Amino acid sequence: MNEKRENSKMSGNEKIKERGYISVLGARVHNLKNIDIDIPRNKLSVITGMSGSGKSSLAFDTIFAEGQRRYIETFSAYARNFLGNIERPDVDGISGLSPVISIEQKTTNRNPRSTVGTTTEVYDFMRLLYARAGEAYSYLSGEKMVKYTEEQILDLILKDYKDRKTYILAPVVRNRKGHYRELFEQIRKKGYLNVRVDGKLKEIAHGMKLDRYKMHSIEIVIDKMLVSGSENQRLGKSLRIAMKQGDGLIMLLDALTDEVRYYSRRLMCPVTGLSYSEPAPHNFSFNSPHGACSRCKGLGTVNILDMDKIVPDPALSIHGGGIVALGKYKNSMIFWQIDALCKKHGATINTPIRDLPEDAIDEIMNGTDERLHINNEYSSYMLSYEGVAKYILMQQEDEASASAQRWAEQFISTSVCPECNGQRLNREALHYRIGGKNIAELSEMDVSELYEWMMSVEEKISGQQKAIAAEILKEVRSRLKFLLDVGLDYLALNRSSASLSGGESQRIRLATQIGSQLVNVLYILDEPSIGLHQRDNMRLINSLKELRDAGNSVIVVEHDKETMLNADYVVDMGPKAGRLGGEVVFAGTPREMLMSGTLTSAYLNGLKSIEIPAFRRKGNGRFITLKGASGNNLKDIDVSFPLGMLICVTGVSGSGKSSLISNTLQPLLSRHFYRSIESPLPYRAVEGIEHIDKIVNVDQAPIGRLPRSNPATYTGVFTDIRNLFVELPESKIRGYKPGRFSFNVSGGRCETCKGNGYKTIEMNFLPDVYVPCEDCHGKRYNRETLEVRFRGKSIADVLDMTINMAVEFFENVPAILNRIKVLQDVGLGYIKLGQPSTTLSGGESQRVKLATELSKRNTGKTLYVLDEPTTGLHFDDIRVLLGVLNKLVDKGNTIIIIEHNMDIIKSADYIIDMGPEGGRGGGYVIFTGTPERFVAAKTKSCTAPFLREELKAGKAQIKH
Repeated sequence: MNEKRENSKMSGNEKIKERGYISVLGARVHNLKNIDIDIPRNKLSVITGMSGSGKSSLAFDTIFAEGQRRYIETFSAYARNFLGNIERPDVDGISGLSPVISIEQKTTNRNPRSTVGTTTEVYDFMRLLYARAGEAYSYLSGEKMVKYTEEQILDLILKDYKDRKTYILAPVVRNRKGHYRELFEQIRKKGYLNVRVDGKLKEIAHGMKLDRYKMHSIEIVIDKMLVSGSENQRLGKSLRIAMKQGDGLIMLLDALTDEVRYYSRRLMCPVTGLSYSEPAPHNFSFNSPHGACSRCKGLGTVNILDMDKIVPDPALSIHGGGIVALGKYKNSMIFWQIDALCKKHGATINTPIRDLPEDAIDEIMNGTDERLHINNEYSSYMLSYEGVAKYILMQQEDEASASAQRWAEQFISTSVCPECNGQRLNREALHYRIGGKNIAELSEMDVSELYEWMMSVEEKISGQQKAIAAEILKEVRSRLKFLLDVGLDYLALNRSSASLSGGESQRIRLATQIGSQLVNVLYILDEPSIGLHQRDNMRLINSLKELRDAGNSVIVVEHDKETMLNADYVVDMGPKAGRLGGEVVFAGTPREMLMSGTLTSAYLNGLKSIEIPAFRRKGNGRFITLKGASGNNLKDIDVSFPLGMLICVTGVSGSGKSSLISNTLQPLLSRHFYRSIESPLPYRAVEGIEHIDKIVNVDQAPIGRLPRSNPATYTGVFTDIRNLFVELPESKIRGYKPGRFSFNVSGGRCETCKGNGYKTIEMNFLPDVYVPCEDCHGKRYNRETLEVRFRGKSIADVLDMTINMAVEFFENVPAILNRIKVLQDVGLGYIKLGQPSTTLSGGESQRVKLATELSKRNTGKTLYVLDEPTTGLHFDDIRVLLGVLNKLVDKGNTIIIIEHNMDIIKSADYIIDMGPEGGRGGGYVIFTGTPERFVAAKTKSCTAPFLREELKAGKAQIKH
């Protein structure tokens, strides 16, 4: 066998020499069945197949993992010591591997400081542009800042003050509080006799001081002279001394008119004397203390207390629990202090909050400088009071207690910073302009608008600025062009990375990689077409081809029909999912694939398809109507959602779909039903909430973050399984309770791995690695617990069953069968009951959530919201998903789906199309109605032409 494998390795290496292939031999990661596959180098290859068929296991967990391991092996032994040993993927050999860069969906940066501009490095070049070619303006007077050399200052003074009596002053204090006794003493010791204080000339006296609570401006009188050509030398010497004492800034005071003028070696306002430090790139960074707004620290938003949440019912008194954050009266210091405050204002703690004076409420919330006299049966003393607001904010900043932070967050809402108006930078940085625009105004433009501005900016700047900016502009334009090429023209540079979809963040990193112009690299991408409208698909495909043509190998895990047909090579995994998958059912060119007879090819060549519904549901005649939605790019729109239908919200990327549904409708309904803290985007009114009784958001987020979480625990069926084991005679003899069969509490679990089944090895710089526990070998339980068996199977054996096996095993236990049968119905028969949630794909997690909802008691008045549920789903998976969704709607529920996939759109009862474009060109409702009416209507919609083709193809197949 080994000899055969060696021979196959030899032949693999010969192939690479001849044609250039990445050869994978004997891959057995997850569900891969010891597969061999050759993927051509320097080509665009697509790996496709059903959800759970082994696509990601091959691309990411085998090829990328091995590439990463080899890269780390090039480090010194000292560096590897910090990283630990990365386990080799379960594969016999991979040859022909280039350096690997993986662009996955899951790596979106959640840091609020990360933006589109910082991720793509466009903002870094813009900072350099403003530091080198920006024109500074005074934030006090709006005048253009000037900058002089000492010779220029001397010439200007000789010209402007000729034959005039003049004081040469050095400013040392500008509008600051203090008594400045030590400063006056220092000035006197330096030999200066006079100063100008708050506009008045004074002689320095011993022990001289000012009112410490008032604002003061102080200048040293360096010289008093009549300006003339003969005094050139004296004037030059006095200017140099004044420059030194005034830190580069001097003042000239006309003795007759008291007129003041400023001169500086640095950037300076000629009217007010305001000076700026020499600009550097970090002065325009909101992640640097030199550039960030001092109030919001560069975040653009501040946390403010929401009085409506703290005092929801002003008719209550503080004693009766009117301040929700404090609760009802208790014998504690804060209530004694508030009682003393109320008495000071002629009220009591029993007075309704609405009857308290404004000043009293202000002091209760924000504290007071005055010391309060506490006098009661427990104590009598004076102490200060900091306010309810300080108490809440202290809890929010308490990093040690997550529960305290959650408690505080319910009273806090996020608001735009009042100082920088959400622009993140300090006022100095915001007063540098190029072509009349500051750097924040450029960051607010969407990419297409910014690209147009950058192409024409040279007409708006001076010759010197052109010379300085030429190279920087070239870099900015090329990076913006890459963003346009991958269909991200609607994004603005200041858009937070955390708000991007998986597909958008992938396409941003793709644009960055194209810009880096690397060659001989293997790129692996995970469904880059997510969130991309059909119209922009070819732009993305051309970008992938551009990456290939630069001399790189590109492997894309993808389900998109166009991407497959435009690839050079297609690998189809299958034939089914889970343990029924993990094999290569086809590998070759797209043309060969169409004739291969696989499940994927049947959908591609039209032999199989998702059928158009025979009729569209009419709904129940009730509506939820949202009025005046104006968040993000929404243009004050009114939208009605008919209930009892499958509604699809369509439109190009950035047209306002997520702003309308995920950021306005869903948060406002969640707040109504569950008192959610998330605030919706601005809207005027909502009608018809009484027609539904709950809202469920079924997203593709993992069902749990740790390996402990699994489909059995999430759906609740594990409780029924444990109760079944407790009722067994063996358990009753031993006195076992349900906790004995839990791997989350001590008693029945393996204490070596604490019921994980795995031990976690921390990797510092890389994701943690999980290795099976050496005592229980991944079974999670101790020996005594595993001795209790039902029909010959222990609790660990049950968790190791696939859903299909469990359905047969529990066919006579209705309580368990009903729940797991639903998992089988949604097409998840291949996953295991105890499969760690971390190993489930996004599509699988979503279907587990749908199955959980299906197994609950139905009221027929639920609203479900799904955002791109087809992510990671094969054509056949979409067919199964539609079957599940239709079951929910047939029970009277309503489903709203945000989607680009034509199979879902053509199956909808009702379409709401947003557009017509993305970003500033979107935010309008283009059409509402059935798919048939949509394609017949004359609209500006970009979706209608593609849907028209899809409906025609469907009709042609029916006839065929």
